[in-house]
Amino acid sequence: MISLLLAEDDQSVRESLERALRFEGYDVHAVTDGAQALEALITLEPEVIVLDVMMPGVDGLAACRRIREKGIRTPVLMLTARHDVADRVAGLDAGADDYLVKPFDLEELLARLRALVRRGTVVEADTQVLTVGDMTLDLDRREVRRGDDPIELTKTEFELLALLMHNSGIVLTREVIYERIWGYDFETNSKSLDVYIGYLRRKTEDGDRSRLIHTVRGVGYTAREQ
Repeated sequence: MISLLLAEDDQSVRESLERALRFEGYDVHAVTDGAQALEALITLEPEVIVLDVMMPGVDGLAACRRIREKGIRTPVLMLTARHDVADRVAGLDAGADDYLVKPFDLEELLARLRALVRRGTVVEADTQVLTVGDMTLDLDRREVRRGDDPIELTKTEFELLALLMHNSGIVLTREVIYERIWGYDFETNSKSLDVYIGYLRRKTEDGDRSRLIHTVRGVGYTAREQ
């Protein structure tokens, strides 16, 4: 049984989700705000976390940030009634792995949860250390370096970079990347991938380093030396 932590302040929504998720086989621990979610993590080790953005006290964004600050890499799905791209970006900036806008279809929620739960290391390679230019990625230690300098990445950033480096020199389409990283097809106008590519570039190109992650306009992305 998959353990799931749910934080949702709306009682009707919380109870409805709890029933539906339990019916689907999840072991659900439901709380009403972000503070309770953080407290629950002291004793719980959920396999996936669902946070509503707009909750009293500690909201979902603040809770997600604190979760990541504690070094907890459990996949986080954010729920929100806000539709703006800026709100989606705010959720990803807080450390969320995925973002779902209310009202949503239950089947879509379940699909996204399955993708988050089953998603582990997205590459399988004979070597556990990938190299592109002066950047190395250690799959076992989950460490990334540019030269001698360590680079701190979130779980999703690491997996995206590992996928690109494992396929160095090969252009991966947006559809392939979404399927491999998130486990399903995003909307064609989704900006999530672009946001994460931006994160990776800022972190890996710090200090005027050369670009290793390249955009192939109209197709996708590739990792290679200039």
